[in-house]
Amino acid sequence: MPRDYDSQLLESVAVRRRRLRDALSFGGERTRRSLDEHTGKVLGGAALAAVVCAGCVGWSFISERMADRDDRGLDAPAAVTVTGAVPPFGTWPR
Repeated sequence: MPRDYDSQLLESVAVRRRRLRDALSFGGERTRRSLDEHTGKVLGGAALAAVVCAGCVGWSFISERMADRDDRGLDAPAAVTVTGAVPPFGTWPR
């Protein structure tokens, strides 16, 4: 039966990292408490939900402003034609 050294190595590294993380988090009482493995996923999900909510609020604000602008008849700025505002070249006062 062949020995799978790679999987043993990966498993031992994972165990060591978990123990170091628990030691850093809980100090001397790390054997009595354990950090939930899903805490990161919960915090990530909460952050994602906050971003989605902020996006919805922003979209609602922008669509309301656009609807108000349409109701007031400000769809597009009126074209302004300026004639005679700038004198022809060479006729500038000296």
